[in-house]
Amino acid sequence: MTTGRTRERGEHVVLLATGGTISSRSRAELDGAAVASDGADDLLRSTGGPHSLPVRVVDVLRVGSYMLDVDDMLLVCARIREALADPAVVGVVVTHGTDTMEETAFLADLVHADPRPVVFTGAQRAADAPNPDGPDNLARALALAGTPDTRDRGVLVCFAGEVFAARGVRKSETLLAHAFSNPDEGRDGWAGDRPEPLPLPDGGAGCRVDLVASYPGADAAHLRASLAAGAAGIVLQGTGIGNANPVLCEAVAEATARGLVVVTSTRVEAGPVVPVYGAGGGKDLLAAGAIPTGLLRPSQSLILLSLLLRLGWSREDIAAAFARRGGEP
Repeated sequence: MTTGRTRERGEHVVLLATGGTISSRSRAELDGAAVASDGADDLLRSTGGPHSLPVRVVDVLRVGSYMLDVDDMLLVCARIREALADPAVVGVVVTHGTDTMEETAFLADLVHADPRPVVFTGAQRAADAPNPDGPDNLARALALAGTPDTRDRGVLVCFAGEVFAARGVRKSETLLAHAFSNPDEGRDGWAGDRPEPLPLPDGGAGCRVDLVASYPGADAAHLRASLAAGAAGIVLQGTGIGNANPVLCEAVAEATARGLVVVTSTRVEAGPVVPVYGAGGGKDLLAAGAIPTGLLRPSQSLILLSLLLRLGWSREDIAAAFARRGGEP
């Protein structure tokens, strides 16, 4: 399906649909629960058009993003790369659920090796809501993807009239239309040099990476259960500037001694992870072998660690990658 006037060179935008609230409708047989229902044609039709460039649509998935795993996200990345293999494609738009948009957009940015833009968008209100926000968000994303100014800016999130770089973006509202923010880098994102893109894994088995939280009274039961379940990596969600406690710190040392990769992020909304405190704090975690994640929060730290482990990177190279990609702008 295409809209708009076909340009002389056949330039167009590709819309990849994966489901999410933007495609969801309530189902009476499910007691009114909303589930992903509309396909890419339906989504494009909802915008009304016309668009500045023709739009080619592709259905990739049709699920709520809370159901996705890293393999699904890698599939989306592969479809983005396939779309960009056509030189007539000016940009790509991905419709995606908001629950894990920050993860998939960041993964797509990590492996994005093309100057043309990739724009993620979605909705906070379902397609059959009285006033759905999806059509306007999608129309804006399609326009953004066709704009020359978006070249060389990597992967973007366009939502409720705001544009964010993928790195550092996070969902910060459960229901309000302005669902995303980036407390560290603001709108329009990181202005620094983009790191070299990482390879996209070519099939093969994945690896388990678990998120373990530190909290008042936390022990090492969760971390040791992750190890017993076969985790290859751990993202430790610390408190403050990346702290835990002596019990967790001891378990981290045991894990790294066994060859697991542990990285330390924080539950705090903004600011970098900085190893400062002893007695199980960030300084001790660093000595125990944990890698600080800089500005990357747990969601995106998990994505980066998962990708690097799948690529077979060493702990030293993983530490360097987090310093480069999680460092302050």
